[in-house]
Amino acid sequence: MSSLSNRPPPSIATTSTSASKRPAQSDDFPFPRLHSFPAFYTLQPTLLTRTAQLAKWSSLIQRYHAHHHLYRLHLSTALSTPLFHNVQMGKRVSRASLLELIDYMCKTEQDGRGGQRAEWIFSGGGRGRSSSSSEDKNEAWIWWKRPEEWAEVLAGWVDKTGQKGMVLTWYELLNGEAVKEEPWAGMDEEVLGRCLAVLVKKGKAQVFGEEGEKGVKFF
Repeated sequence: MSSLSNRPPPSIATTSTSASKRPAQSDDFPFPRLHSFPAFYTLQPTLLTRTAQLAKWSSLIQRYHAHHHLYRLHLSTALSTPLFHNVQMGKRVSRASLLELIDYMCKTEQDGRGGQRAEWIFSGGGRGRSSSSSEDKNEAWIWWKRPEEWAEVLAGWVDKTGQKGMVLTWYELLNGEAVKEEPWAGMDEEVLGRCLAVLVKKGKAQVFGEEGEKGVKFF
């Protein structure tokens, strides 16, 4: 069995910018020791070891995206980032392995223990957990906070700041002076829409307006 299972590394704790932002190769993210183990970059054949490895990668991917306030993962560019390519060691995660990693993250804890921390974005705006062919899997949401978790954060802010009954534009919610220190500042607009949809379903918000002029009222 590989050193990955024989020498257990320190555990990785599960922990905004636009979707187009990409971290540079000189990355300020504090990578764990695990990231310097060559065996970590090749998915292991033993089921128990492989499952543990997938879980550690999932946690690392979430922490990395949270650190950089990223919401989307593009396979075409992700494989060249410091997250998946360790230049010093000359090790890189393969596309096939990354596909398996994201598929794992898409699954529920019941059917695969991924916790639905990712979601494929298919062409034409479609979304999916882990179905469809690999050729269609080029981009995915990385849910370091799922939409329902972000909805709770927003609802807490509304209560704390007395925003109930107030009307705010989406721009104010994402880029306003009042939210510049909030964790969702600069969030991807589509993610914000998913979060607000959760609050709308619960009767805690109403969304109105058209693209570019959207607003929301909280209850």
